[in-house]
Amino acid sequence: MTSLSINRTALIVVDVQKAFDNLEAAGMHRNNPDAVEQISKLLEEFRFKGALVIHIRHAGTRPTSAFLPDGPGYPVQDAAREKPGELVIVKSVNSAFIGTNLEEILRRRKIQTLVIVGATTNHCVETTTRMAGNLGFDAKLVRNATWAFDRTGPDGDYHAAEEVHAMTLANLSEEFAEIVTATEVVKRLGVQ
Repeated sequence: MTSLSINRTALIVVDVQKAFDNLEAAGMHRNNPDAVEQISKLLEEFRFKGALVIHIRHAGTRPTSAFLPDGPGYPVQDAAREKPGELVIVKSVNSAFIGTNLEEILRRRKIQTLVIVGATTNHCVETTTRMAGNLGFDAKLVRNATWAFDRTGPDGDYHAAEEVHAMTLANLSEEFAEIVTATEVVKRLGVQ
């Protein structure tokens, strides 16, 4: 991976909200149990080096959504909480670019590279990453700073979280994003 300019790179933290803790507490299995720790490490590095951090929040609109703005699942997880002055963008669909001013903010600040982390790999992270690639951004999806849950397909077949995560990374690799690790990002951020 090439170096990442602190002036042209943004960390996009997607939907690291308590609703996902609640799903785990209810018995749903996920992969990458250390993902939030990796996100916290990246937040620390981006903050230390003065690079742009943007937090994305999902606000559910269906009455049964675990992400209703006044519900217990809406708040951000403590380890990924924004600091004063950091941008928070609220979305109501899977992509952080739809119905928000995210693209405008990135273009105005001349950001070229997006380091994308958060939840879940196969939903909002994937949709945001695909759109980032389609919009011409250099997307870096951090494989160990995102996670998926077990899924059952429309045919009734069970798919383990690890399988869902791996397939999403395979689908996004090269065409929409470069798949990286948190350690690779830390090593390259701000290196000339």
